[in-house]
Amino acid sequence: MNLSARNQLKGTVVEVAKGPVSAKVKIDIGGGVIVTSSITTESATELGLAVGDGVVAIIKSSDVMIGK
Repeated sequence: MNLSARNQLKGTVVEVAKGPVSAKVKIDIGGGVIVTSSITTESATELGLAVGDGVVAIIKSSDVMIGK
């Protein structure tokens, strides 16, 4: 996946908490650092996010998106 965003942090999903509208995804990027992203529940489902998945947290402006 090629993106213009330069702030890309590789990590592993350690928690996915789905609500009716949004999902909180916690990603371990190493060194004891956890990045948390709030995305739509629909996006989390479409990506098939699960604990143990390797993902990339993509930070652009004030948003943290997830690519898998």
